[in-house]
Amino acid sequence: MVRKQDLENSLIVSCQPVPGGPMDTAEAVVGFARAALSAGAKALRIESVAYVRAVRAAVSAPIIGLVKRDLDDSPVRITPFRADVEGLVEAGADIIAFDATDRPRPVAVAELAEIVRAAGRLSMADCASAEDGARALVLGIDFIGTTMSGYTGGPEPVEPDLDLIQAFRAMTPYVIAEGRIRTTDQAAAAIAAGAYAVVVGSAITRTEHATSWFLDAVTGASRQRAQGDAPVLAIDLGGTKTSLALVQGGQIVASRTIPTDRSAGPDAWLDRAAAEAATLGASPAAVGLAVTGFVDGGRWSAMNPATLGIPEAYPLVDAASARFGVPVLAVNDAQAAAWGEFRLGAGQADRSSNGRAQETSGIDLLFLTISTGIGGGIIAGGRLLTGLSGHFGIFGLGSGGAQPLEDMVSGGFIAAEALRAGHALNAAGVFAAAENGAGWAEAIVSDSAERAALLLSDLHLALDPALIVIGGGIGLAPGYLDRLRQRLSVKPTRLTPRLAPARLGPHAGLIGVAALAGKRLGEAKASA
Repeated sequence: MVRKQDLENSLIVSCQPVPGGPMDTAEAVVGFARAALSAGAKALRIESVAYVRAVRAAVSAPIIGLVKRDLDDSPVRITPFRADVEGLVEAGADIIAFDATDRPRPVAVAELAEIVRAAGRLSMADCASAEDGARALVLGIDFIGTTMSGYTGGPEPVEPDLDLIQAFRAMTPYVIAEGRIRTTDQAAAAIAAGAYAVVVGSAITRTEHATSWFLDAVTGASRQRAQGDAPVLAIDLGGTKTSLALVQGGQIVASRTIPTDRSAGPDAWLDRAAAEAATLGASPAAVGLAVTGFVDGGRWSAMNPATLGIPEAYPLVDAASARFGVPVLAVNDAQAAAWGEFRLGAGQADRSSNGRAQETSGIDLLFLTISTGIGGGIIAGGRLLTGLSGHFGIFGLGSGGAQPLEDMVSGGFIAAEALRAGHALNAAGVFAAAENGAGWAEAIVSDSAERAALLLSDLHLALDPALIVIGGGIGLAPGYLDRLRQRLSVKPTRLTPRLAPARLGPHAGLIGVAALAGKRLGEAKASA
């Protein structure tokens, strides 16, 4: 009998070949399974009753079984029917995985969970959101997984959903990270974010997919070399994690995310970034650094030391130039994200749909990110305002200057208020509780949104931007933008700011700083 603890800190290999591909045979799947287990994997994720039966006859390791179907009347694909569960149990699956998203489905999640429980097997809910996970746990489902994150609407992301892993970990230790985990660093980051176990599939057992990734990298690099257009290395250095990406033509061609050791200091952060950048596989023409805090004359300082402690006026550009040996540009991370959204995200879409010129004479776009803290950026006349511009989070509004505004709005505030109310949840957990009707959680989220709406109203009156783009984990959390719009809708039309959600998501800072660094490099070449 498989126990939950058998999967602790384990690698689970998903042996699911491309349907109809040359490896889509029972013999190949069994071979993948045996190879994975011989290398140290503790469990397997196997699709179809036939393949579960074949693998069970060959191995004794835990099997997560599922069935995939394409239905005409439901978007649910993973184990949608009672008969699928019963077939997987009969075939020897130890854990039954099924789609637990809140979408039209032929059989209720509660009913599937009860069939698994009655059969004496463990259950796994394949989820897309914190709300899905919370509902699954109420139903007594054993594991919640991030499998469906990014697959229930909107553009498909390219990296693992570490934020969702963290949100799930606040609810239960039994979190299985799955989806877009293609590198060893991503697998390690999933464990660091709180995953109980990690599933890796395509990178190991879908030869066609892994081949296409490498082929794209090779052909892309060859094309860039032929054009003499090397990519820009973008680094987003934050208080929790550091993301690196090679960006070319506004597209991320290779990326990596590593945790930020807050105690190490900027020299060590840059050393680690340089070492990780060397593994991305190309020589950049320039480096763009997006950092928390503010950058003035190439020197880096903290605005709120609680976010990340930085020595006063650290020579960031000089230190990075010495390590990378190419031109370096550094700006605040929210300012970089503002530029990314203006050139390639929500601002670009807004200009296209409204027929506005690419650059205007006033404030083209104001970007506000609400996350662990609050940051912002301003685009005026097609130019990014740098320096102290956009540091809205340290406004003293509402406290007479006693504390930064972000301490009364951001994710840190939401989690702290939840703890004061007797609930040890992070911000994502509080939002999930609010969505499920918890009055205490709704009150906390409402307080945050009320203050954020006041900030937006004041910024609109002061700057009159054509568009305000909202980003960040809190700003884009379910229902938060609607709360902002509702509070602002009571004002006359001319006094109501136009709001839009960020389109580039967590990559806005990387794409924005790469565009800025590339622009600076182009200007330097033109003037040479």
